[in-house]
Amino acid sequence: MDFNRARASTAAAFRDSIVPRLSEYIRIPNKSPLFDADWQAHGHMDRAAELMAAWCREQPIAGIQVEILREKGRTPLLFCEVPGDGGDTVLLYGHMDKQPEFTGWAEGLSPWEPVIREGRLYGRGGADDGYAVFSSLTAIRLLQEQKIPHARCVVMIEACEESGSYDLPHYVDRLAGRIGTPSLVVCLDAECGNYEQLWCTTSLRGNLVGDLVVEGLTEGVHSGAGTGIAPSVFRIARTLLSRVESDVTGDILVDELLVPIPAARIEQARAAAGVLGEQIAGKLPFVPGARPLSDSPVELVLNNTWRPTLAVTGAAGLPAMPDAGNVLLPRLAFKLSFRLPPSADAEAAAAEGVRWVKLMGF
Repeated sequence: MDFNRARASTAAAFRDSIVPRLSEYIRIPNKSPLFDADWQAHGHMDRAAELMAAWCREQPIAGIQVEILREKGRTPLLFCEVPGDGGDTVLLYGHMDKQPEFTGWAEGLSPWEPVIREGRLYGRGGADDGYAVFSSLTAIRLLQEQKIPHARCVVMIEACEESGSYDLPHYVDRLAGRIGTPSLVVCLDAECGNYEQLWCTTSLRGNLVGDLVVEGLTEGVHSGAGTGIAPSVFRIARTLLSRVESDVTGDILVDELLVPIPAARIEQARAAAGVLGEQIAGKLPFVPGARPLSDSPVELVLNNTWRPTLAVTGAAGLPAMPDAGNVLLPRLAFKLSFRLPPSADAEAAAAEGVRWVKLMGF
């Protein structure tokens, strides 16, 4: 391959075609169904799918077929087929649904308005995972431009990955005959360590999400009249959480969530840490004085890829600070996000979580 020619062609494609379409995509608030119960009525997911499909059909790729699959009650799926040389098939995967907008955007940035700053495009969904279909077809286009033989390629872009990909197995089964038996699956949905090397994700943790709800009273009462008589729902929630996560180290205490780390993955973590060093923790926006959980880059890589963790990602029942008076809370709820090691048994972990809740004794 003529890499100079490929680099120039890629730069032109992103400048003239991909970034403008990605910017349009960022403006579409197509939150994943888990975060938008009325996603079908709103129509944002269909808009995103049509935008991507239109771009795909414009590409000068020989023999490309582009289709949006829709079924009642299911999210749409963008499906592309590109004929190739020989009988081999490569499957390229991505997703178009987005995380909710969240808060805390830097000044001048926002979720639904694309902004280019210092050569980078900001906005919800551009990197997770809007770029996938554009990158996949651009790579195929580069091969064809230079008349380099390539395998038959199948591109699948789903629309509920952020909700657990519950529709993906259905579409895979439905399209099994058209997909064939890929010898390689390329999943364009992970970060890279830096921009100087090509990175491949070998270990990716799963996600077990649940709600912890503690109820103590039917309504709030003045703390002067209620404390010392009624238990604090916050204290109960704190106690429950401390039984699954050490409140000192953050270590997970549920055996079903712990797995031995394969020796090969440890060696890979050492290699990655040797290249990235302080960049592993340095990529996060720590406030002054805050520190990572370990000073060892190797341990940070393993923590982030093979060790279970818990994050409390949302809360309900707590009034805003200006509105908080002296009322004993009647109810408190937390959204919990457990990250599971790649080889953990998710069903056993979930069952243990249910058993754990039942045995709390509150």
